[in-house]
Order: sequence, then structure tokens, then C-alpha cells
Amino acid sequence: MRRGTDTFAAVCGLILLAGALGVVAHLDRTSRISIAFQPLVPPLLEAAAPFMQTVGDNGSRDPIAPTPPPPPLPPPVVEQPSPEMRAQYEERRAKTVMELQQFRRVESVFVTGSGGQKIAAALINLNPAVNSWFLLTIDMGPGTRRSFHLENSDPTGQQVHLDQNFPTGVLITAGGQTTGCNLWDGSPSPLEKSSKLAMPYAALCDGRLAVRNRVAGYRTNLEAVTDFLRDNVWQGEEIVGFVRDSIFKDAYRETEEAKKARAAEVAVALPPADVGAAFADKAVSPGSFGITPQGTSGNRFMLGRWYPARDVEGTYVSVMEPQAVSDAVILRNKSLLSPLDSVEKPALDYMVAFDLSRYEVRFAVGTDHPRLGWSPRAQSAPRNGLPGPDGVAGVAPLVTTGMVNPVFLPRVGAAFTGGFKREHGAFKWGALATTNSGSHYGFVENGVVLSKLQPGLATLFTLDDGSIQMGTWTAADNEKIGHVRFARQNGVAVVETGANGEPAAGQFVSKWGPGNWSGSADAQLRTIRAGVCLLTVGEQRFLIYGYFSTATPSAMAAVFLSYGCSYAMLLDMNAPVHTYLAVYAHRGAQIGVEHLVHQMADADQSIGGQLVPRFIGFPDSRDFFYLVRRKDGP
Repeated sequence: MRRGTDTFAAVCGLILLAGALGVVAHLDRTSRISIAFQPLVPPLLEAAAPFMQTVGDNGSRDPIAPTPPPPPLPPPVVEQPSPEMRAQYEERRAKTVMELQQFRRVESVFVTGSGGQKIAAALINLNPAVNSWFLLTIDMGPGTRRSFHLENSDPTGQQVHLDQNFPTGVLITAGGQTTGCNLWDGSPSPLEKSSKLAMPYAALCDGRLAVRNRVAGYRTNLEAVTDFLRDNVWQGEEIVGFVRDSIFKDAYRETEEAKKARAAEVAVALPPADVGAAFADKAVSPGSFGITPQGTSGNRFMLGRWYPARDVEGTYVSVMEPQAVSDAVILRNKSLLSPLDSVEKPALDYMVAFDLSRYEVRFAVGTDHPRLGWSPRAQSAPRNGLPGPDGVAGVAPLVTTGMVNPVFLPRVGAAFTGGFKREHGAFKWGALATTNSGSHYGFVENGVVLSKLQPGLATLFTLDDGSIQMGTWTAADNEKIGHVRFARQNGVAVVETGANGEPAAGQFVSKWGPGNWSGSADAQLRTIRAGVCLLTVGEQRFLIYGYFSTATPSAMAAVFLSYGCSYAMLLDMNAPVHTYLAVYAHRGAQIGVEHLVHQMADADQSIGGQLVPRFIGFPDSRDFFYLVRRKDGP
């Protein structure tokens, strides 16, 4: 009877998914009409403008000279946390997300408002070295206590403080000048008006601060149905897995017979991948590739060669097949790689490289994912009644928006999805399952620890000096957590430093359970996957995003190694909406979005017949990385 019940549930789930997702439409690529460059009309900033609405009286005041005047902007310094704050961070007990911020600095004032009411205000800079997120709490009497999550629009250029001599708001110091900004005076006050807007961001103080408001994040049909099944249906995870393995496996695999006719080439700083002799003079024409290259003939790519993206500065694209990786790369890593099968060998893989001298790398948590509770995979971890591995149930009173702060939109060059949801973001098997409560994947946004970074996990992170790093996090690395501006962990390394000091396939690449690679229960790891790696060429550094139309971790490692990557990690998998990447191209006065693969546009929205991309045009339920052009770049 149990088997019959399981089958019935699986079939019901299959029908539900098929109907909601339009499976046939997704798989019938011949009927799709896709345009690589899809202009945003109205222009990008106008489309996003409602999300950065300035509230009535913006509260700015003429420059004033408070007593005493605040000191000039010091360089970022991470002070040692107090013993109390360190203990709050480390103790294994139920706590709020605020207690994870061991470097927080608290200011408070007790003032009299213009109406004679007594006001207690507290401003918490959650990480002074990063100087981006603040929690402001206002108390005007019994039942009036409210908290607001504020974001500093210029963390490196301005400081925000309370002062007893300015009773209606905060003081903002920038460029040697201090300006008062009214926040809580008036009825309704600027804070009250901003918090009532159904917008993820509302500007205050002439846009120098933004209030982050809680809103619902957009989910594609695929994400909505899978979330519903996992959260509400008995054996929902098994149903999702059945559909994934039965219908979507290899659904987006792309191949093309390589032809000897050479494609045009353009000189670039990036060296080509290490390609075997049999593929050295062969080219392919990928049908679904959506980023317009410069220097190709008829959209033909020599395997492993790099081409500048025509309209996106500091960005390069390449196409590869696992079977084209040289024998030398495979032999050096033979003991670590599983043999590639006939399906993944010719499957097309797409690479996008970003010049890190031109771009900052940032990370943002979605409105819903990843969560902070327990992963069901962490079955051996003692829970002791805790709501999550860090003792935290959710991000409140902070707000995650699933969207880029619109103040950065003029400089955003690309965005791509992050890693696993919390459901899969922990270990069920292997050594990492038995340490650190199952080694749940950690993440940090704007210097705020939302989930602790765990030793042994592959980590992409940015420090407060702007440097971008990748590596396997260690216990010793916890000493620099106060300097971490953005971070995301996702499993174990795909490529890491080997015993001889050279890049090698990760030690768990061919091990399904200890690697937590996901996939089917019988360890069939081949599916659509995305990953990211670091490449150093002389003095230049590049972040490479890799899209694999169907691949095992071994195929990913082989391809990343062929490009010379020093470290690589997995991102998400199983569908184009989960492996989404878009770049924002400039053609004169026109700004457009180009998707790495045309099917990724399914994750965007059409409003009034115009394309609005996820992550920059509307809040999304998923976490993501985004690249912002450096102000001091070349």
C-alpha cells in the first residue's frame, strides 16, 4: 500500500508540475522566438524608478554645526567585539539575527520632539567597517516602538550618526560637511510615509539613505510549485525529485557537431582554454546563446577561445565542450575525476568572464531564500530545540529585498543566481555532516552575517577593501569576518589547490554524498549546472561564470581547469531559471538586457509589453550575485 501511495503522490505532483510549468512549451525550443538584445523601454532607470521613490518631504536640512562636531571620516577599522557581543555570537542558543552581529555599534539619544513628546532613538551600525546597514528604533511611548532597516547609499563616503543636539533625525557627514536629515518629526513623518510604500526601497535624505521595506518576491511557476510541494505536501521533496529526474534531466542539453571552418578571432587578454589537438581548429554555432560577441562570423565560436561581449565593457564570452579538454588536463586529475559519459562529453558549455579591475562583486539575499532554519538534510545534527543551526529563525527585524538598490543601477553590469536554497544547503553524508551542525551554507550581505560561514565550504567573498576572493573557508578565516562585505558558500570546491600547489579537481568532485552535489538518489549527477571560478592572468584577475547545459561535477572541474581557473565552486542547477545570468548592454543611449541563454528570459517579467529583468527591475525570492562597475576602474 505504501508503494501505491508514493506512486499516486508522484503522479499527482507530476501532473501539477507539468500543468503549471508548461513543460511542452519549455522543451519545444524550435517554437521559441528569442532576441539576444532586448531593449528596456522605458529605459532601465525609468522602469526601476518606482522602487526608489522619494517620500514627500525628504527631510533634508541645511548644513548645521552640531556640538560637538563629529570627527572626519576615519578609514574602516574593525574593533574587537565586547566579551558580551562575542558571547552572543558564539553561544548555542535561540537568538535574534542582531546577536549575530558581534561588531555592531549602538548610539542612542533621548530628545523632545517638536510636539513636546519624549522620543528615545537608537541607531545600530551593524558593521562599522562596512558601514552599509543600520537598524533605527524609535520609541515615543507605550505601544509606539518601531524599527526601520536603513541602507547607506554611499558607505565609503558618508557616515551616519545620532546627536543629542539634533532631535528630529540623523546627521550625515560627507566631504567634510555635516547635514541634518529629519526622519521622525511630523505627522506622518518621513519614516512613516516611507514604510507604508509597497516598494522594497524608499529614498530618504535626498537619496543618501534608503529604507528597506518588506515586500513579496517574485517566483517563477517552477519555483512556486516546488516551494509549495516542499513546504506543504507529504514527501514533497520526493515528488520534486521524481519530476526532475524523469522530465527535466538533460532537457536543456545543447550540442552541435563541431566543424573545421574557423571562426574570426579578436585579440584579448584572456588565454584560450587548454583544448585537445583534435578540437583545436573547430568551431560551433550555439543556437540559444544570447550575449552578442564581437569578432565572430555568423555567431561561430572557436572552442575554448574568448571573445569580447560587444556592448558590455570588461566582459568576455567563450564556448566549450568537455570532450575538447586536453588529455593533459584529464591525466593530471584522473584519480579525482569520474569518467565522462557520451551524453555530457559533447554538451555545450558557456563561459562569461568579468574583468575584476572594472567590476565589484556583490551578493544579495532573496525575499524568501535562502532561509535561516534547519535543512532537512542535516539529520545527524543535534538541534536542542533551536530554530536554526545558528539559533536564528529569520532575518527580522532586518529586511531582505531580493533586488539591487536602485542607486547602483547606472553601474550594474550583470546579475546571476546564487546557490542552493537552505533545504539542500547542508550535508547529509560525509565528514561535513557531522561537524558544525551539518555545515549549513553561510552567507553575508553588506557586512551583516545572516548565516555563519562554515569551515570546509567553498566560499566566494568580498572584503571591505574591495578585494574579491574565493577559497575553502577555514576556522582561521573567522578572524577576518568583520572585514567580509559579501559572502556566499555553496558546497565544496569544484577546483582547488592540489597537493603539488597547482590547481586540481576538488577532492569530493566524484563523491556524491560527501560532495552534496544533489541529483538523483542513485547518484546520477548529470544535469544543467552553473558554477563560478577565479582566473589570474599576470596582474589581471577575472571572475568566470560557467553554464553547463548538462554536466556532472567532474565535467565542470575538467572544463574550469582547462581555462586555467585556480578555484571553482558550484552555484545552482536543474533549470535555466536557476542558472540565470543576464548582462546589461549599452548601445548609445539605449540599455538592454542580454541573457546568457534565451530560455533564461522566462524568469523575467513583462510589464506593459516591456521586458523587466529579475533582480534589478523587481524583487525576487532567490539570492543572487551582481557586478557593479568600479568608480575608480579603468
